[in-house]
Amino acid sequence: MILFVGLGNPGAKHAHNRHNIGFMAADEIIRRHGFSAARSRFQGDVSEGRLGGNKVLVVKPTTYMNESGRSVAEAANFYKIEPHDIVVFHDELDLDPGRMRVKTGGGTAGHNGLRSIERFLGKEFRRVRLGIGHPGRDRVLSYVLKDFVRSDSEWLDPLIEAVADHAEYLARGEDATFANRVHLTLNPATDDTKDKKKDKEKD
Repeated sequence: MILFVGLGNPGAKHAHNRHNIGFMAADEIIRRHGFSAARSRFQGDVSEGRLGGNKVLVVKPTTYMNESGRSVAEAANFYKIEPHDIVVFHDELDLDPGRMRVKTGGGTAGHNGLRSIERFLGKEFRRVRLGIGHPGRDRVLSYVLKDFVRSDSEWLDPLIEAVADHAEYLARGEDATFANRVHLTLNPATDDTKDKKKDKEKD
């Protein structure tokens, strides 16, 4: 079994916060791939489905961000899921809005949700870093806890949709392919690029 974790804070007042982009990604995966309706379990909202030939459990912790690790650890321990089979979707200040990176392990860069998961499971889980941009050192808390603005939908919706469309590669452990497919979806080759590629192939 593969464990997908969307990070965010529960409740309607947080639903559209920048800090909740991980919840948004999880919700779109659930919707796009016909996962089961959410039920309350492991201190979170849990849905199940299949991707890439694997059974996938999606957990959205309802513990609030700072205690996300408690929910993730309960689910992982119950199903005996190893860290390399855990994929965490979270907001990333150090990436420009609309950018996405995948990595295994590493630091938390001050992200309290990641820090909580590390405390329970160590560092070697996989992370899908969803860029929201950095407002400056003194404005981080107010920035992440405020809603996306209307104009953000121009990059936010395509990003979330691309992540959900290609999530099966994460379930297969093909992180590089996932990242490449998302990049190509968000940055389709222009006609000029295609023509140059054809000319090069002819040479």
